[in-house]
Amino acid sequence: MFPSFGSIPVDILRMIKDQRDIDLQRIIKQRQNLHLNPIAKCGEKCFSQSDEDGITLEIVKRLGIKNGFFAEFGPGDGLENNTLILAASGWNGFWIGGEDLALNLKESEKFSYIKDWVTKENVVKLFKTGAKNIGAKHLDVVSLDLDGNDIYFVEELLSNGCAPKVFIVEYNAKFLPPVRFQIDYDPKHQWQRDDFFGASLCSFDDLFEKFDYSLVCCNAATGANAFFVHNEFMSLFSDVPSDIAEIYVPPNYLLYGRYGHKPSARVVEKILNR
Repeated sequence: MFPSFGSIPVDILRMIKDQRDIDLQRIIKQRQNLHLNPIAKCGEKCFSQSDEDGITLEIVKRLGIKNGFFAEFGPGDGLENNTLILAASGWNGFWIGGEDLALNLKESEKFSYIKDWVTKENVVKLFKTGAKNIGAKHLDVVSLDLDGNDIYFVEELLSNGCAPKVFIVEYNAKFLPPVRFQIDYDPKHQWQRDDFFGASLCSFDDLFEKFDYSLVCCNAATGANAFFVHNEFMSLFSDVPSDIAEIYVPPNYLLYGRYGHKPSARVVEKILNR
């Protein structure tokens, strides 16, 4: 019989967990290096859950954006998400989500948080309120990860004038191309930590194509987030494969137990309370 974790000495258990993270880092680097999409090789983790930060920075570097505006639907408690890296780079923006933030924030024209449950009926209004709060006439990067009705929210936003240069969405990587899948809209949907959520990469690609966006990357580490860029800028991404199957990344939802030191509210407060 194998011993239970409770019977393993703390120092040995820590070594096991550390070795797991070392092995995971090696696996992630292999996934990045072997991927056919050069942008996927740029993945790095700073504030994002996995390697999304490096991809975001590579895309905005190609676009030549220095101090832009961002929005994020579903920022969690504020300590780990897709747009903190942009705030740390001097951008202004807003978050919208249903959670309490683990932060003490000051009133600011540079950053705003709107706590609300997002539905098809209010997503556009919430977006416009957030943009107004920070004085943004346009948004450069929008990220949306709400664990369920995401494709319906994206469609509402795109249909009502939301046209960022970059749109980041969580896709359901279980469904590889050419499979199309999306859950039925349910305003009360709550993710049950199973495979019933969101939409497949091809379903998102179909939607974004209608609004003149093209897929440029999926993050190689976990296969969780897809990055779409407006066609106006696609000449800057000529090295990206044209076949969606060569951009797609299968699911690998293993996350680091520890990555550097524990994230602190003080660091994020320092960034956002500028």
